[in-house]
Amino acid sequence: MTSPRRFLKRSAAWFALLPLALIVCVGYVGTVLWTLRTSVSSSRTFPKDDFVGLQQFERLLDNERWQLAIHNLAVYGVLYIAAAMLIGFLLAVFIDQKVRGEGVLRTAFLYPYAMSFVATGLVWQWVLNPDSGLQNAMQQLGWTNFQFDWIVDQDMVIYTVVIAGTWQGAGLVMALMLAGLRGIDEEIWKAARLDGIPAWRVYLSVVLPMMGPTLATVFTLLAVSVVKVFDTVVAMTQGGPGTASDVPAKFIMDHLFGRANLALASAGAVMLLITVLALVAPLAYVRSRQKSQGGH
Repeated sequence: MTSPRRFLKRSAAWFALLPLALIVCVGYVGTVLWTLRTSVSSSRTFPKDDFVGLQQFERLLDNERWQLAIHNLAVYGVLYIAAAMLIGFLLAVFIDQKVRGEGVLRTAFLYPYAMSFVATGLVWQWVLNPDSGLQNAMQQLGWTNFQFDWIVDQDMVIYTVVIAGTWQGAGLVMALMLAGLRGIDEEIWKAARLDGIPAWRVYLSVVLPMMGPTLATVFTLLAVSVVKVFDTVVAMTQGGPGTASDVPAKFIMDHLFGRANLALASAGAVMLLITVLALVAPLAYVRSRQKSQGGH
């Protein structure tokens, strides 16, 4: 009687997992395969069952708007990751000093990350609006020559997205970095104090190298969020002025729904998928190697 009961328990467990497995297969694997297939077709408003090879990818790479979107993504990615990691680390170091009100500070620093990307975009659109935001407030206070109109400047608008993204992402970096700092052996700090080594040098020469896995995780999370950036841009600038703050995800959505170019949008989605895999795969490989070495 024991064997049938075990069989029933195992069957019930597999049956409970079946809906999730179907969702993964259809909702993720299926849509990825469908996107790959569509990207090598000439589909416009409706899918076409033909094959045009890599023509859509060639058109995509020759598209000036796509090139601008990639340039904006590169600028945003480099500045956002650097700023978020630096500010997040400094906040983590500050909180790690056992300051008063640590819980309140952690909540305050992490709160922006709990906001939706759309809410973040709308908040910063209002703050940076020359007519009603920071510039107007400073001029009302008497600084009539104060000017901060980056959000309507084609050359500077992408940097306003960096500001909004950093404000939202630095809190997450702080939380992860703080967890890494709290994992550092206290004996290291005691030895450094006895040797008279400055705190900043301990952080640079000892702590940061020991936090390698944490830094890699933070970098990967931020890099993936860079590739996916869409909501904040739409809420803040709609990709403007003109297409000055366009990003790949917005390019894809515009061509998918606005221009009814299903194949070109799918080609762009495939390019983003390849980028995400290129970012995630090395970290997954390193972690698998670490686990295998730890097992031995």
